[in-house]
Amino acid sequence: MRFFGATALCLLLTGCAVGLDFVTPAAPEVSRYTREPLASPMVAADGPAIAPQRFADGADIASRWWSAFRSRPLNDLIRMSVEQNPSLQAAEAAIKVAHYNALAQRGLFLPQLGAGYTGADQQFATTPSQSPDRFTLHTAQLTVSFVPDVWGQNRRNVESLDAVTEQQQFQLEAAYLTLTANVVTAAVQEASLRGQIAAAQRIVKIGRDILGILKSQHAAGQAAEVDVLTQQATLAQAEQTLPPLQKQLAVQRNLLTALAGRVSADEILQTFDLASLRLPANLPVSLPSTMVRQRPDVRAAEANLHSASALVGVAIAARLPNITLSANPGVSAASFAAMFTPGTAFYTVAASATQTVFDGLTLYHKQKAAEAALEQADALYRQAVITAMQNVADALRALQADARGVQAAIKAETAAKASLDIVQKQLVLGQINQVTVLTAQQTYFNASIARVQAEATRLADTAALFMALGGGWPADCPSTDWRKCVFEPAALREAAAKAEGR
Repeated sequence: MRFFGATALCLLLTGCAVGLDFVTPAAPEVSRYTREPLASPMVAADGPAIAPQRFADGADIASRWWSAFRSRPLNDLIRMSVEQNPSLQAAEAAIKVAHYNALAQRGLFLPQLGAGYTGADQQFATTPSQSPDRFTLHTAQLTVSFVPDVWGQNRRNVESLDAVTEQQQFQLEAAYLTLTANVVTAAVQEASLRGQIAAAQRIVKIGRDILGILKSQHAAGQAAEVDVLTQQATLAQAEQTLPPLQKQLAVQRNLLTALAGRVSADEILQTFDLASLRLPANLPVSLPSTMVRQRPDVRAAEANLHSASALVGVAIAARLPNITLSANPGVSAASFAAMFTPGTAFYTVAASATQTVFDGLTLYHKQKAAEAALEQADALYRQAVITAMQNVADALRALQADARGVQAAIKAETAAKASLDIVQKQLVLGQINQVTVLTAQQTYFNASIARVQAEATRLADTAALFMALGGGWPADCPSTDWRKCVFEPAALREAAAKAEGR
């Protein structure tokens, strides 16, 4: 027993892990996301004043990035969503699954011990004239087996499963980032729909006022009946735009309720309009090297690459000789009480080595498959980095265009409203025809809708930039009780940790 114990210890100490040791991929060797340095969004000096935005190069993203919109209802809804949404709970459970699988694999580093007891009733006949001998044999036995990790196969297995656990952690971060960004985007869309409904209601009111004027003029013989009928048709068309918008708003409310982890019948109380959402003025733009360490999908792709790298070592080790040490101590006696007396003990000690001689190249092809899977994981990681860089560049370009778009939309709406006001005054005086009235109404309606959509797009693209940069998952935030990392200030977390003696 001492010999085999010493042998096992020696093999453990001198064993090596075959395969490649994983090295974290280098960050992109670029310092910006676009070919030329990207200036902060600029607007025309002679245009209407709008809320400014500025890119802060190299700045860190706040953990609660959505608070930059300065909306208490939005903050409350996101907290509710993070606490109750089932997708995050499923991601947390996936971490536990991966973690316990890794712990189970670690058990193979230790000897496996089993215990067994057998009571066998046996009967033997000696000669035909003698009665058969009958007795019961009691046997208690321990089974000890140990497979030294000579080639590091188990170490690579554990390494792979640890990487899977890490990948699930990043999947949780990705689910959290996606959820928070979806809540913000859905809230902006609700605000946009409310703004469009308000614009449609304004044009309906104007259309009714114009219809009243035309009816009065028709009664006085100053307007033709066709003008009245045309205005009635125009008013009906304006009213027709309201039900689809109201339907979209109801659907959007259901979406926000579902994101908050509630059924539609238990609708959330928070409501959103454009006036309740403030446009963040300072937009942090972290460096590409920081972004790839922040984006959870990139980190998940890296963890997948790590797992695939370790599995190559597992496949290589499977083709090498396998050593097994075993021992079977026990006692055996004709009665249960006699099992505890001297002279009934026995033991068996064995060591074996096995090597596959021919398997139809099965293990060889499994190794080649693992190597191909590593190539695939490497390509997927590089694609994840490229996609992340593209997402940030798209968001930056969009925000630059959005600023000019909002300014132009406000200018167009202001001009359309002024034109409509003049047309209404001229209509009262009977100085214009119906075609001019209809054109002014439609122009103002289109301009109002475009202005609302432009403002909502700017808010949504701001949220898209935060998401593209990877959100603001707190550094060193554990998978357990991670919500405290998100919602509690760092000072409060440190005080709680000291109080718990951590």
